[in-house]
Amino acid sequence: MTEMPTWEWFMTPTLRVLSDGVVRHWREFQPLVADAAKLTPEQKTEMLPSGNQLKYQNRIGWGVSFLTNVGALERPKRGHYQITEAGKELLARFPNGVLERDIKALGADSNSPIRIYQSTGPRTKASQETVEVEESSLTPIEQVQSGIERIHEEVATELLERLRGKEPGFFEHAVVDLLLAMGYGGTTGAGSVTQLSNDGGIDGVIDQDILGLNRVYIQAKRYAEGNAVGRPDLQAFVGALAGKADSGVFITTSHFSEHASRYVHTVPTRIILIDGKRLTSLMIRYGVGVQVKETYKVVEIDEDFFA
Repeated sequence: MTEMPTWEWFMTPTLRVLSDGVVRHWREFQPLVADAAKLTPEQKTEMLPSGNQLKYQNRIGWGVSFLTNVGALERPKRGHYQITEAGKELLARFPNGVLERDIKALGADSNSPIRIYQSTGPRTKASQETVEVEESSLTPIEQVQSGIERIHEEVATELLERLRGKEPGFFEHAVVDLLLAMGYGGTTGAGSVTQLSNDGGIDGVIDQDILGLNRVYIQAKRYAEGNAVGRPDLQAFVGALAGKADSGVFITTSHFSEHASRYVHTVPTRIILIDGKRLTSLMIRYGVGVQVKETYKVVEIDEDFFA
């Protein structure tokens, strides 16, 4: 059997199939990409080792995820994709094939429509080659762990995109769900989102006990990537907590300005800051907004059996 192309190799055929601007469901365009890539009948039926997905679909999926995260594709609705102007430019620049490092190098240019999120920051060609050499010397266990970290980075990027695309009320419910999943609220506590019209700067409240004697107050700001949470936002939150609590949690999908980060250390109220990067890391860790797709078992010799 001819070796299956890499996930990177599938990116250009994907852009070519979607270059007409039509919105297509992934089930519709993946076979078209396979045809454009001139896969053999054997390659089209080759399964992953787990046996639960076609290998070419898995690799196209990786490519689609990366292209979406860098802005070459957009997702108008669930499961549907459409090429963007950035994607058309990418196809024009690399009509014969593009690699991840090519796209990341392009994303480093401030004038380029391609974007690279901090979690998947651009690498220079030299640093990319160094990483490839290092990865080739990893043990199988290290390679698995490295692969999981990369999957988490991709999912984290998409989580932020999804959260920013939802209405503020959805985000407020999401952060309450996260804190409850982390164990705040105790075994009998509860969490709720305050009324949007009368929250006084507080978006959520979690009772740490059944009587509500101890509470965690939450402020949630659904900001775009480049829109930092400033000191005035934190001052308003601290003011809203006056007379209610001596601590609170401020969560955002963006990041905190330097002045805001310094401010929280100057007030008696204890404020925990959670930015977009930490937020997605916690969501993945505690299973909020994500689900387990695959479970793999790593085995070793049972020395007691051979004793």
